Amino acid sequence: MDSQANDASEGWMIEDEVPAADDAAVAAPAPWKVLIVDDDVDVHVVTKFSLSNAVFMGRRLSFLHAYSGHEALQMLRQHEDVALVLLDVIMETTDAGLRVATRIRDELHNALVRIVLRTGQPGQALEHGIILDYDINDFWCKTDLTTRKLFTTVIASLRGYHSLSEAQRRVETAQAELTALHRTASDALQALRGGASWAGTVALGTPPVKVALTVQPGTVPGGFTAEGHIEGQDSGTRPPG
Repeated sequence: MDSQANDASEGWMIEDEVPAADDAAVAAPAPWKVLIVDDDVDVHVVTKFSLSNAVFMGRRLSFLHAYSGHEALQMLRQHEDVALVLLDVIMETTDAGLRVATRIRDELHNALVRIVLRTGQPGQALEHGIILDYDINDFWCKTDLTTRKLFTTVIASLRGYHSLSEAQRRVETAQAELTALHRTASDALQALRGGASWAGTVALGTPPVKVALTVQPGTVPGGFTAEGHIEGQDSGTRPPG
C-alpha cells in the first residue's frame, strides 16, 4: 500500500474531473455517489468506465475511490450521502472488506448505504455464509460480474437506497410533526390550567397545512372552548369540551 500512496502523490490515481460550472450543470440534479473500494487500480478504471453512462431517475453517477479499508471508512465519514459501496473483500487483509462492511453498520451506524461485495478469489470465503452473517446487499465474484450484471446490480442498489431514504425522510417528518403537536398541546393545556387563553398555529399533513387555533377556559370546571380555522379559509367553532 505504501507504493500506492507514493503513486497517488504523483497524481496517477483515479481522480474524477470536476466540470466547469455552467447553466446546465447548475440545473442538473445531484449525482448518486458510488464509492469504489479496491486495492487494484485497474478495477477502479474498469468499473468507472463500465458505469460512465449510467443514469437512474435522471441522475448520473459520481465516483469516489478508496484503496484500503481504512480509506473507505474515512471516505464514508466525509461523504455521508454515499448511496452504494462496491467493496473488495481481500485488500490489506484477507477479510478487510468484511470488516469494513461490519463497521459501516455498527460503527458509522449507516443503514442506508447499499454494500456490494466483490472478490477476485471466491475460494477464500463462502458466499452463502457471507450473505447470512454480514449486513450486505449482494456478493459477486469479479470474473462473473459482467458489464450488464454490474449495471443491473448498481441500478437495483440505487433503487433500494432511494426507497430507504424516502422512508426515513417520511418517518423523520412524522416524528417532527408529532413533537411539534405535542409541544403545542402541552402549551395550551398549561395555559388552560392557569385560567388563561392560548392561541397559536399548528402545521398538519404533507404538504403542511397551517391551522390557527384559539383555546379559552370554559364556564364549567375543566371545560374549554376551542376555535380554529385553516389559514386562508373561514374560521369554525368547536362547542365547549
